[in-house]
Amino acid sequence: MPGNKFEEDVEALVDRISRNTDQDVRRGLENLKERLIELSRRGLVKINHSVMELVCAKHLMLKGYEVDVEHDLGEGLVCDVYAVKGHGTLAVEVETGFVPPENALDPELYCRARVASKITRYSVRVDKFGLGIPPYYVLQIPPSLAKPPRFRAMGEIEEVKSLCDLYYKNPPVSLEEIRNSRLHTVYIIDVAGDLVSEVDPELYVSTVNDLLNITVAASPPAGAQRRF
Repeated sequence: MPGNKFEEDVEALVDRISRNTDQDVRRGLENLKERLIELSRRGLVKINHSVMELVCAKHLMLKGYEVDVEHDLGEGLVCDVYAVKGHGTLAVEVETGFVPPENALDPELYCRARVASKITRYSVRVDKFGLGIPPYYVLQIPPSLAKPPRFRAMGEIEEVKSLCDLYYKNPPVSLEEIRNSRLHTVYIIDVAGDLVSEVDPELYVSTVNDLLNITVAASPPAGAQRRF
């Protein structure tokens, strides 16, 4: 029997999302559930990430992947979801927009740097890399990292390097990592609906930029009262 809220939640989720799936998918989800429960007991995972990992894992299993969670990529990097199909590897990092208290005054810059750092560090270690987000979070991807590496100018590479170096210096990301990094897919993960939508990164960035431009245009001048 589950012994705490984390275990109750992952038990309930796996029971729900494994219905109407074949035996291999059910067995795979059960194995991932047990792994996450074990990691939770050691204080290594949180429920908001874990449930998104499970829904994403099911989506990938249905596409023929063998899936692991909290997978060690080496050099201190652990990816949230790791999938293998044939000789190809895929890593997905879940982003929920968490901002630590020490970055309360620069949340947008911090989130943009974290996303850039993840793309550059993780994508060079697998064949394909994706970012998983909940439907309510707007992911801020540096536009240069949404396009294929061959279209990335040196000035854009240096700009990403400067961004990452603001928060990540131990070790710093290298120009070579940035040059070769690639974001293949944005996974929008709806836990309640057990739905995963795959979005092209360039389309996602374009859509988000349009939204942010509308938001900026609609913002009142400093000191003015906002009308609702």
